[in-house]
Amino acid sequence: MVEQDTIKLLRECDAGVKMGTASIDDVIEYVASDILRKYLSECKIEHEKLNTEIQAQLDKYHDDGKDPNPMANAMSWIKTNVKLAMKESDHTIADLMTDGCNMGVKSLNMYLNKYKAADEVSKDICKRLINLEEKLAIDIRGFL
Repeated sequence: MVEQDTIKLLRECDAGVKMGTASIDDVIEYVASDILRKYLSECKIEHEKLNTEIQAQLDKYHDDGKDPNPMANAMSWIKTNVKLAMKESDHTIADLMTDGCNMGVKSLNMYLNKYKAADEVSKDICKRLINLEEKLAIDIRGFL
């Protein structure tokens, strides 16, 4: 049970970190503020560091991980591009990113609760990813 829950939690973290990184990539070219760009860039770097840890843990279990849900990915891309087409601004970007962070925090907490038997290393990675998402949402509030 521990191994199964560990792998499942790591897979969800893998999908979440990939979604977060892709979301930042989708908006960063539209950012006007150097401060907002800095917040997003730093968050992306931290996502990439966590991704390295997640991949190392998944490799221990000979698992390939998980890509984000294609439908969720497509819907996110459409929402981002429609909103930015209507009003390209740092406010719009902060709004989109805050929504994404909140969805990530909610999902990751749900998986953390669902896979209670996961090992402590995986739970720690998940908690750090949650904290990273929460921090970005707080950091960019001034742009809302």
